[in-house]
Amino acid sequence: MRRIVQCFLTANMVLALTAFLPFDMERTGMASQRYSGPPAARFGHAAAPPQFPTLQLGDKGNLIREVQVRLDRLGFSPGPLGSEYGPALRAAVWAFQKANGLPPVDRVDSPTWRALAHPERVRPLVPSGEPARVEIDLRRQLLTAWQDDKPALVSHISTGTGEHYCKNGHCGVAVTPVGDFRAWWRTSGWTKGPLGEQFYTVYFNGGIGFHGSELVPRHPASHGCIRVPLHNARPLFQMVQTGEPVYVR
Repeated sequence: MRRIVQCFLTANMVLALTAFLPFDMERTGMASQRYSGPPAARFGHAAAPPQFPTLQLGDKGNLIREVQVRLDRLGFSPGPLGSEYGPALRAAVWAFQKANGLPPVDRVDSPTWRALAHPERVRPLVPSGEPARVEIDLRRQLLTAWQDDKPALVSHISTGTGEHYCKNGHCGVAVTPVGDFRAWWRTSGWTKGPLGEQFYTVYFNGGIGFHGSELVPRHPASHGCIRVPLHNARPLFQMVQTGEPVYVR
């Protein structure tokens, strides 16, 4: 059953919320439009109070939209803005939690509220990499697309399981290769291969690439490709050009 998140906030909660959540509804998606200074200087020093409601899948309310706007401005796209906690927002919450050293959970809980108030900077996986690049962090299951040496999109991902598989007559080991690669081929929209359907694929190592998928769990689950939530697949496809470096670590 879906819950309606009531907006009967106490005065202290409202003051704390306004200290770190931007209230204008204009969506800003590019890194160049985001504040690049210390988070505390932009959003105040108030810590998220423990009485903030825990938000979870299916919840509705204006507070959901505020979290979406905040995540989007930090580079963790929650998909189209709305007032319901859906799968796209959950994937953005997972990415944000992992980038801030928190275990990925389905909820916006007290530790997540505190991290939203004082987020960690997105640090490069390959500091010496080219200004426009894609970094894939296998340990944290995160993908970061950089533009002008600034994080433009940070996404939750699911990579190869490392296990043997046989599907539709194709057998192998589901490994996502580690190394330095370059995007070499792109396919737009939905395509169907021997191992399943893919949405907006960018290949960087033979038949290995990153693409949108309807199933992007919190654990490695692919045959070797990098699964990306559907709402991030097309923006990522549009950002990454042929020849752009892809670093997998």
